[in-house]
Amino acid sequence: MEITTYIIILTAVIGLYMAWNIGANDVANSMADAVGSKAVSIKQAVILAGICEFAGAVLVGSHVTKTVRKGIVDPLAIAAIPGLQDGEAAALMVLGMTAALLCAAIWLNVASIFGMPVSTTHSIVGAVAGFGIVAAGVGSVNWGKMSQIVASWFISPLAGGLMAFFLFKFITKNILGRTRPARAAMIYTPYIVFLLVLVVCMATIYKGLKHVTGNMPWLTDDVSLFLSIGLAVLGALLAKFYCRYKLQDKQELSIAKQLDAVENVFVPLVIISSCAVAFAHGANDVANAIGPFAAVVHILQTGDIGMEVGVPFWILCLGGGGIVLGLATYGHRVMTTVGTKITEITPSRGVAADIAATATVLICTRMSLPVSTTHTLVGAIMGIGLARGLGGIDRDVAKSIFGSWFITVPIAAVLSMILFVIGRALFLEPLIRVIAG
Repeated sequence: MEITTYIIILTAVIGLYMAWNIGANDVANSMADAVGSKAVSIKQAVILAGICEFAGAVLVGSHVTKTVRKGIVDPLAIAAIPGLQDGEAAALMVLGMTAALLCAAIWLNVASIFGMPVSTTHSIVGAVAGFGIVAAGVGSVNWGKMSQIVASWFISPLAGGLMAFFLFKFITKNILGRTRPARAAMIYTPYIVFLLVLVVCMATIYKGLKHVTGNMPWLTDDVSLFLSIGLAVLGALLAKFYCRYKLQDKQELSIAKQLDAVENVFVPLVIISSCAVAFAHGANDVANAIGPFAAVVHILQTGDIGMEVGVPFWILCLGGGGIVLGLATYGHRVMTTVGTKITEITPSRGVAADIAATATVLICTRMSLPVSTTHTLVGAIMGIGLARGLGGIDRDVAKSIFGSWFITVPIAAVLSMILFVIGRALFLEPLIRVIAG
């Protein structure tokens, strides 16, 4: 077996480890509302999220990925280092991508052990920036893009939290707080379903299907909007009949029993919204695991260090499979933290959080703002907690989560620097011979 094959296998293992950690940490967030509201068990959530994540990753995951995630470091900056010998720039990229992938995975693993929901995107961005600084200097890092990411630490949870706060206030005022909540639910739930279906459809097209819609020129922004509105109207009509079927004979019961019946109506909605979040996440964030690995394979096979590389189908399957494995074996820790420890979640609160998080990520994506789904969803859950007053959230858990967010980029960067320096000292010359030879 050629040495190149051994390197690809080793990097594939590291990529699988990264995908496993994405499943254990990031994916668990997508089903946290459904689990926290007891709409599904953890076992059911793992199965549903596993199917949706794998489908998103393999069916509509990007078949072309940026060599360095989010454009943090330009490979041309590596190639422009003075005095490089033939094949050295490519060797440095292979070492850097491998170091970034491993360090991001290690940090995610540590965070998952403590049940802390951190951003996989920010982990890999910090790790890539770390190796870029060591390899080509501080100037090789796109600090403008990095400042946008830092700003997103504040923007995404705040925006998600505010939207969830007002949406749940609307549900409380117009349905849960009424003297006849069953009757109120029959009137207002179709409007909530309309918003849910509209947001989910738009997010699926822009966040999930964006990699395949390029082959469908007829699917313009206007067509996507009208298609989503049409499906949302259909969903609202179905919800009207469903609510009438489920709640018509519940209007004369006690308020407590009416509220239980209303929450049961929201159960399928929180499951659908959580599955949509999982699907879009699989399509989008599988690149965090397989992007650097695909870059390594491309460089070893061609010697080219271009900004974008093709992603073979088997690499998409590797990423999707690793994500599902991580969710199934270790996702319960983060799922428990987000779903039960921040605030008490019911199906109606879960729907409000999912709609708010999905809408926020969709809007920020259309504005080209790099936001984290994890940060946004956690912010949305805190928003519905605050809608019940300051005592509605566990402040100690919130402080721990915010702390883990702030240290993600610097820790990943420092780890990557250390590992890259070690790798360069031990493996640079052999790698140059392999690539140049």
